[in-house]
Amino acid sequence: MKPLSLAIGRRFSRARQRNRLVSFISLSSVIGIAVGVMVIIVGLSAMNGFERELNQRVLSVVPHAQVFGVNGPIDNWQQVKRQTEQHPNVEAAAPYVELTVLMEHGSALQPAKIRAVDPSNEQTVSRIGDYIEGGWESLPVGQSQIVLGQGVAAKLGVSQGDWLTVMVPATDSQLALRAPKRVRMQVAGLLRLGGQIDHSLALMRLQDAQSIMQMGQSVTGVSLKVSPVLQARQIVHEVGQTLTTYVYLKDWTSEFGYLYRDIQLVRTIMYLVMVLVIGVACFNVVSTLMMSVKDRAADIAILRTMGAEDRLIRRIFIWYGLFSGALGSVLGSILGVTLATHLTAILSQVEQWLGHRFLSGDVYFINFLPSELHAADVALVSITAILLSLFAAWYPARRACQLEPAAVLSAK
Repeated sequence: MKPLSLAIGRRFSRARQRNRLVSFISLSSVIGIAVGVMVIIVGLSAMNGFERELNQRVLSVVPHAQVFGVNGPIDNWQQVKRQTEQHPNVEAAAPYVELTVLMEHGSALQPAKIRAVDPSNEQTVSRIGDYIEGGWESLPVGQSQIVLGQGVAAKLGVSQGDWLTVMVPATDSQLALRAPKRVRMQVAGLLRLGGQIDHSLALMRLQDAQSIMQMGQSVTGVSLKVSPVLQARQIVHEVGQTLTTYVYLKDWTSEFGYLYRDIQLVRTIMYLVMVLVIGVACFNVVSTLMMSVKDRAADIAILRTMGAEDRLIRRIFIWYGLFSGALGSVLGSILGVTLATHLTAILSQVEQWLGHRFLSGDVYFINFLPSELHAADVALVSITAILLSLFAAWYPARRACQLEPAAVLSAK
């Protein structure tokens, strides 16, 4: 059987209030809690989505760590590769050549960074080939072909099959600048990551870059895939101490670390906002219960004359407040889950209606709003809303216990 306090509290919450103002405040408290819960669930889901895209999209294609020559290209890169792979946290290593160039097509100029790799080695440290139209097969050796990021291609006005001029900086033995080397290259494919990398990166074969730069078999450096990726800085420092070649060390946090820190900071702020937003909504619960105590004073007095103890009266109004918090939490959770599940599609449709993209790929690391719903977040927000409404009900319940039956009934 249900406790008496639960039964009376449920009747109080379901019965129509004699005071319309009390009914309005009660409804507004439920709506306020529901909106707060919904907004926080959507916000946390968006942060989960950004973190997922950072891990699965960005960190799957950029090197987790790099070692590159101090005094120029690395000649004995095979030895460096073997030594780095001996570290237990290094899963794989691959050589690369990196060039900063200026691309020209007609009157359009666009700076870009070319990363020249060997596909067979690069597949062990990166999934960037999955985002190339046609895969690595579209980039044959020795045919002066290049894969452009979609953003770079758009700014140059080129498409697959077009030719462009790549201007490579050149220096002499005294490090004096000379006229750039001009190389004609054909666009073999497009890199479609859907973010900032598309607007700055191009890919080509390692052997072609070595030939253009007259490097022989030397490379700029060796990229590493490490695990766990969040400890890349520590791991690459440990790797550097084991190498017999003087190298510079670099990890992904130097370029993209701010993304991870920003996501974690916003997540922490969201938890703080959750408490504040739901806490403000719960003030309406206090107002509702205080007015309800006054409205139900005669009922309380009758219960007291029938022998109801303070504990019973207190529990009645705690249950009463808990029903408002639970109802708002349930409604907010349903709305939040529904909206978070379809958030990407909804925002994409809004962008089409407005003709404006909220997340531009040349500014942000992705060009869409991701969302990933976690059941733990829904449970945490819902439980927080219920607990705060429970705390909000404590003071009105205590005031209800202080009513004097004789004074209330005589006033009636």
